[in-house]
Amino acid sequence: MELDKIPQWVLALSQEDAAFLKNFVLKSGSLKEIAKLYEVSYPTVRLRLDKLIQKIEMSDQQEEEPFQTFIKGLAVDSRIDLETAKIIIEKYKKEKEK
Repeated sequence: MELDKIPQWVLALSQEDAAFLKNFVLKSGSLKEIAKLYEVSYPTVRLRLDKLIQKIEMSDQQEEEPFQTFIKGLAVDSRIDLETAKIIIEKYKKEKEK
């Protein structure tokens, strides 16, 4: 398969996220089985899956500039809180308008 035909969201996955997604498919989408595999609780797996879904959705929104996508990614990964991400993005947009 040519790289230009691979969906952007697939290319944006980290190795860790790709491995998680692979295991998810191999376990037929069973969060309980994934929890056993990773030796974590069901809610931990659910949170990980929710974050992966958010990353995929963000990747699909490529009309946004890379900086905005980067800031949203930090929020999804809980490296900054959502409100801070919104403030940074709004400030960035205002600066670009000048």
